[in-house]
Amino acid sequence: MTLDQLQSFLLWGAVLNYATLLVAFTGWVFASDALYRLHARWFVIDRAQCHRLVYLMLGVYKLGIWLFFVVPWLALLIVRGGV
Repeated sequence: MTLDQLQSFLLWGAVLNYATLLVAFTGWVFASDALYRLHARWFVIDRAQCHRLVYLMLGVYKLGIWLFFVVPWLALLIVRGGV
């Protein structure tokens, strides 16, 4: 794999992961009550706890995108003189 391919892979990985994050966030915003009821059947959890956990999960996912895709892409961009 060349550096161009790696850079392209990291960029597209970041874009697709952010799209997934946006879909998950949008789904939670518009269907949070239904999703809460679904998960409350499986786990003993109150609504506030569920909101905190979803917010935490989305935040950890976003940090993972930055850690594994955006920062390495930026590092390659800087090293190769693209910035």
